[in-house]
Amino acid sequence: MLEIDVRAGWLAAPMGDWELTGYCPSLLREDDIMNNQWFLPVAVTPPIPGKPVLVSAGLTALVTFSFGLLSEEAAAAKSAGCEGGGFSVVLPSGTVSGVTDAVVPAGTLGTSFLVQGKYVVFQVDAATLGVSDYTLTGAANPEDMTGGVPTTLFASKFPDHRGLVLTGDLTVSVDGADILLERTGPGLDMKIQAKDCAQGGIFQMEPSRSDGSTTDITHVLAPGVFYFDNPNFRDFPPLPLCVPPNFTPACYPVPVTPRINFANDLSANLVGRDSPQVATRVSQFGGVSVWRVASGGRMGGVLGEDAVEVAPPATNCIQNCQAQNRVRGKFPVLGFPFPVPDASRLAPRAP
Repeated sequence: MLEIDVRAGWLAAPMGDWELTGYCPSLLREDDIMNNQWFLPVAVTPPIPGKPVLVSAGLTALVTFSFGLLSEEAAAAKSAGCEGGGFSVVLPSGTVSGVTDAVVPAGTLGTSFLVQGKYVVFQVDAATLGVSDYTLTGAANPEDMTGGVPTTLFASKFPDHRGLVLTGDLTVSVDGADILLERTGPGLDMKIQAKDCAQGGIFQMEPSRSDGSTTDITHVLAPGVFYFDNPNFRDFPPLPLCVPPNFTPACYPVPVTPRINFANDLSANLVGRDSPQVATRVSQFGGVSVWRVASGGRMGGVLGEDAVEVAPPATNCIQNCQAQNRVRGKFPVLGFPFPVPDASRLAPRAP
């Protein structure tokens, strides 16, 4: 028997009447499930205060949704978040801006340079393409999450190239709100793709090694920003039904698994998460996460609504991956509590 869940606006069926007959792992979008593996239901234990949280996410429920297009309103909102966005690269030798494909000679790079956008700004280490002081500027935008206050999210996002160094020229490609930075060295290629937007999937770092081995990337949150185990992904709404026209007929079950997000105590709308693609979490603390990224994989970042929705993961991409490489579907947004309860905050902050 079907019943209406008025809280979520979904049709729901009791578990005893629910039958899931198939799934498509390539369409899953839950970044806590590494390498697009399917997990069977297991018991989940909340993190123990004072203990670092390592990856052990189990499947707690199967939710059936469609693989469909965003509504026009949602698509417009995504576009609005990037309105007027665009990056400039501020170098010791001058500034690169506007729609361009430029090559900056290695000898003019200096030790670091600034990537300046309307909504996002960050510093880049020339020898590694590691990033520091990744900051939302607080520029006015309907999708702004900061309340108009400049907010640094990450103190650093640094790759461990294990002795390899980037020595070649820097390629800079700017097109609208998008930027691609790329530099090579003996046995190594490194890319940064970013979008100058108030929120969304707006950053990724992609290492490629000639020996095919992995690269560890360490994320260190800025002071006042913390990782937390989102309780809304442990106590989530009932299963919905995939019923046209709300969903397309081609329905796939999506796992609702524990979700690690980051937030602060100042902005009620500010939320994000680390977004891996062909990468495995090595360790997780309250202010530090370490990721092992396959050669050609990526380590990204997602901000805002996209960080707290239930949807398939990024595809298993290792070539020409995009910062916005994600399934565009109509999926529920579970949100997060503000302020975040102390019991949900991961501790200790660092190893």
